[in-house]
Amino acid sequence: MIHIDLSFQKNATKTTKDKEILESKVNDHFKYKIFDLFTNSIINSDACSNCKVSINQFHTWDERNIIEVESEGIWGSHFCEIPESFEKNVRVGEYLIETDGTSFDICKVKEVGKLVNMKRNLFNLSNEFIPIVSRLVSKKDLEKKEENEREAKESKTIFRELAAKYQLEMKLVKVHFQFDRKKLYFFYTADGRVDFRLLAKDLANHFKTRIELRQIGVRDEAQIVGGLGTCGRVYCCSTFLNNFKKIQTNMINDQNICTNSSKLTGPCTKLKCCLSFEMVENN
Repeated sequence: MIHIDLSFQKNATKTTKDKEILESKVNDHFKYKIFDLFTNSIINSDACSNCKVSINQFHTWDERNIIEVESEGIWGSHFCEIPESFEKNVRVGEYLIETDGTSFDICKVKEVGKLVNMKRNLFNLSNEFIPIVSRLVSKKDLEKKEENEREAKESKTIFRELAAKYQLEMKLVKVHFQFDRKKLYFFYTADGRVDFRLLAKDLANHFKTRIELRQIGVRDEAQIVGGLGTCGRVYCCSTFLNNFKKIQTNMINDQNICTNSSKLTGPCTKLKCCLSFEMVENN
């Protein structure tokens, strides 16, 4: 999706907050213009063969008020519901407190409005269970978030010391303290299965909370760590890709690309995700 940067404006009469609101309004205006053009083209042609969306699908919205958010924890990028009792309209970039009924975590708003509905229809999602927004974050919540992040950062040293104690081959990638501090997540990579029962027990005794260790793949690691690809741009997985497609070698042959493996593999040592961008799926 395009983004129009209005930071070049030097009008001294406008505050930074006013400029941010103006930029948000301009981007929303053009974003929904594009949405309307897209949906009108589908209505006129009755169906879009590339995205496989029919006219009927645009009339099956979920009746709930749903937004797309992103959390640093186990939920990642996902959808959540705004209850009817929520009086304030949320904007992209705002922080919220959400709950799944058993725990609370903090999230950042990624998208609101029609585009969220369109994306959910593309995934055939409707009336499934999703977290619910509890409230907007307060100053005290942000202070607690900073405290959690600081303690999560300090816990990395303890994790590595205990992993070395038990001679476990685990590469720690990320640590996340749940907002309500009911759980502490450790995300790691390893060549195979790891018996971390003693490690988890020691971590629980030290931090006095529930510990969850999650093994992730090398592509997930690249998404979390981020960086610049050989094209000079930020990794696609760190910017706009929410899920990973299966990249096959036949994509290289179909596009007549040089078979130099060093140029076709990303920092995760897997074939680059962008190899699938120009592939057309057969109906």
